[in-house]
Amino acid sequence: MDSVKPVPGTHNVRGVVRSVTKALRLRTGRGVTPDDTIRKTKLQDRFKSDNFHSADEDEENAHYKMGVEVLLAKLFASIASVKAAYAELQIAQSPYDAEGIQSADEAAVGELKRLSELKHSYLKKQFDPCPEEGLLLAEILEQQSVIKTYEIMAKKLESQQKLKDSEIEFLREKLAELDKQNGMLDKRLSHNSPLSSVLDDVHLSGLSHNHFNRVLRRVVKSVQCFVKLMMGEMESTGWDLGAAASAIEPNVVYQKPKHLCFSFESFVCRVMFDGFQYPNFLLGNEPMQEKKQRQLSFFNVFQDFKHLKPMEFLVRNPNSTFGRFCCTKYLHLVHPKLETSFFGDLKQRNLVNSGGCPDSSFFCAFLEMAKQVWLLHCAAFSFDPEASIFQIKKGCRFSEVFMEAVNHEAFFSSENKVITSPKIAFTVVPGFKIGKSVLQSQVYLSQ
Repeated sequence: MDSVKPVPGTHNVRGVVRSVTKALRLRTGRGVTPDDTIRKTKLQDRFKSDNFHSADEDEENAHYKMGVEVLLAKLFASIASVKAAYAELQIAQSPYDAEGIQSADEAAVGELKRLSELKHSYLKKQFDPCPEEGLLLAEILEQQSVIKTYEIMAKKLESQQKLKDSEIEFLREKLAELDKQNGMLDKRLSHNSPLSSVLDDVHLSGLSHNHFNRVLRRVVKSVQCFVKLMMGEMESTGWDLGAAASAIEPNVVYQKPKHLCFSFESFVCRVMFDGFQYPNFLLGNEPMQEKKQRQLSFFNVFQDFKHLKPMEFLVRNPNSTFGRFCCTKYLHLVHPKLETSFFGDLKQRNLVNSGGCPDSSFFCAFLEMAKQVWLLHCAAFSFDPEASIFQIKKGCRFSEVFMEAVNHEAFFSSENKVITSPKIAFTVVPGFKIGKSVLQSQVYLSQ
């Protein structure tokens, strides 16, 4: 009888069945051999060992990170303390404070030692045993050092402010003294040194900007006298000076009530200097002359006219160029309503318009001012090149080169702080340029 042959592939199936059966026994604990139990125990012990090792490492890393964080917090706190000590050292040097310097030096050295200790702690991994408390304490120390630094800087700024205030007060006193001296010199010059005697020995070749400046100062003085007289008449006849000043220069805030006069001076100067840049003052056609001849002609008129009294000259020469100049400027300067309130009628105006010369003190003051402006115009065209006039526009920044302030109060605020760049409210008296020389314009400043 033939032997029975196994079906192909059966041994593979049997192997798979045995493996599955063995796995089930391991899972259920049935039919487990001693080798299988030992193998299973080793695997479980290894798994547990791996898990415990991972947890220990995580705890160690967290502890290390916390220690480094506390160390950094202490480092920043120490740096802040060094900055505070340095600031204290600086302020103790001026004015000199020996005890303060020594205290600041000891604090700085102590903090540097502290920084060295922190370095060694990091290298040896010796961290704070109570990191939460150490972190909070370091933050508190840092904030205290920052506050101390700010307090020191505040004291320094306060000291500097007191020094500046004392300098400002000294300069104010010096300015008041100089103004007083200038007033005394002006009085001496006006009483003892007539313009004719001051410029008698001046020749055309020797004419300088200093001579021109003397004439300009006479112009300003005559304008101020006329404005004072006009404002006095306006006040006595019931005019509202504040409203009139606002009509001349709108939207201007005056530091003091007496500063209203500057707006009237501004108006008078605008009228009187209108056309100053033209040789004929825009009074009509004048014969054309060669530049040198015209220069000499203006200088001769200047030399001759400075000796004359304007009233006597106009009586003898009512149709002269100066006569037309006075008539035109007066009619533009004095409004009919203003004149009516002053004199009750327009007789004086009509007399001036017809070439006459009223003998009122008001018109005499106007004539004196007109004469000084006329002399300044002749002096301006005696130069080669001629002197040029300039005005400062409203809103421009103040410049010491081209401007002189008539209200120095604008440089100081209500809190007595210095204002570095006040703006121009309006020009009171125009400025002039003679070659490279500048005669400053007088301006009223706004804050």
